[in-house]
Amino acid sequence: MSNHFRNRAFRLRLPARPCTLLAGPSALAILAVSITLAFAQSPVRDYRRTHEQQILSEFTQLLAIPNVASDRQNIRRNAEFILGMMQRRGLNPRLLETATKESPPAVYGEWKVPGATHSIVLYAHYDGQPTDPKQWTGTLPWQPVWRSAALESGGRIVSLANDGQPIDSEWRLYGRSSSDDKAGVTAILTAFDALRAQGITPELNIKFIFEGEEEAGSPHLGEIISLNQDLLAADAWIICDGPVHQSGRKQVVFGVRGDVNVDVTVYGAKRPLHSGHYGNWAPNPAMLLARLLASMKGDGGRVLIAGWYDGVQPLGEAEQRAIAEAPAYDDELRSQLGFARAEGAGKSLLELINQPSLNINGMSSGDVGALARNVIPTTATAVLDLRLVKGNDHRRQVQRLVDHIRKQGFFVIDRDPNEDERKQYPLIAKVTTRSGGYNAERTRMDLPISVALTTAVQSTSAQPIVRLPTAGGSLPLSIITDHLRTVTMTVPIANYDNNQHAENENIRLQNLWDGIETMAAVMTMKPKF
Repeated sequence: MSNHFRNRAFRLRLPARPCTLLAGPSALAILAVSITLAFAQSPVRDYRRTHEQQILSEFTQLLAIPNVASDRQNIRRNAEFILGMMQRRGLNPRLLETATKESPPAVYGEWKVPGATHSIVLYAHYDGQPTDPKQWTGTLPWQPVWRSAALESGGRIVSLANDGQPIDSEWRLYGRSSSDDKAGVTAILTAFDALRAQGITPELNIKFIFEGEEEAGSPHLGEIISLNQDLLAADAWIICDGPVHQSGRKQVVFGVRGDVNVDVTVYGAKRPLHSGHYGNWAPNPAMLLARLLASMKGDGGRVLIAGWYDGVQPLGEAEQRAIAEAPAYDDELRSQLGFARAEGAGKSLLELINQPSLNINGMSSGDVGALARNVIPTTATAVLDLRLVKGNDHRRQVQRLVDHIRKQGFFVIDRDPNEDERKQYPLIAKVTTRSGGYNAERTRMDLPISVALTTAVQSTSAQPIVRLPTAGGSLPLSIITDHLRTVTMTVPIANYDNNQHAENENIRLQNLWDGIETMAAVMTMKPKF
């Protein structure tokens, strides 16, 4: 059966010059049509269909463990649970720790193949974004709940049958990290189960690593890699994280934006003041902050900070062509999301995510709603999210932000002001950079390994897959390539409307099923590199 699967799923041979395989949409369409019948009977799918209850039971147990990286006790519980998952599978797992063992560990395992001379690392992360349980609708973040459809479509809470009946693939599992990124962990390990159960052996050594602080900026991933250089060396790191294309098509993404987060606080009086007694006289920090933030972006969405776009590496011909070939989905997406006009001066979403950006993650000053009072608050704070593209440096970008704030007349410090500073400077801004910043990374789309991966993913889809030079989100890929001689690529599996990083995060069940098949194809791709 092993050879049967390999011949049917991966019968298309790479040409002598692999980059010509993906020359345009017609080539992908021909490739997609040619594999439709070949993959109609998938042993990976057969395995999944007979083990659905077991797969979902393990998945929901993992989702029930709170997983914010700063929650040291629970993040360790996650690592130990995944360690147990891998021990049961015989993957020789271990925890990769920092020198102090105070940070979330990475969980490592391996599938060694006799005679294999190439290897890949499959990466996902098990930590999740912080969240306010009060903002979730009818559920709690770490109490996984099934719904018959998306909440926005009226999905009602349902229960899985335990009598072996088929499960509706349109159902959604709600819970923190159901899509970002414990779905990746589950898809990877279930793909291994399916291949092993069917007697299918890869031609590559497969290494698995699951990180525990990606959502915190991966501040210790570099140290973990440095301490385990030989163990983590591979021809490529394949990242299972993020959503498929908004059209529903599978995709391979060859880069990510870098990221760094900055807190900006401005100051008013030392104590809250009655807005009637002191309004129009005492400075209002909320208004000061609003004006400062407004100075950073124009009406069309372009960042006005000097030098913001300097040094950006332009996309090559193949990358520009890939963007042009991707499904045009902006109008449909804008309609779904309910806003009339997009930023970006007429550029598409895919074009704009290849540019550096500045986003306001949140603002805080005083109170609103039932707690609103007639006061002038003492401070106002914004958290800024700086997304970077290839050619930006995250430290230099933060410095450009600081320089801009100074140009607006602010005295900039990295702590609360003292008494003398309050009396001397009319405008004071505290600017602090959060830990975990890193740069963008991008792999060439025409490398043999890039084409091999694209061919593997395409072999699981009857539709032409989407290839993107850069994702809108961020991953610590530059940390990986700074420490290892390797390349990185991302194969996302989640539904695009999964609410990652927000309340009501969810995974569409069919996306999880598709993801298992995709990861199995990645593991068994031909080592033509």
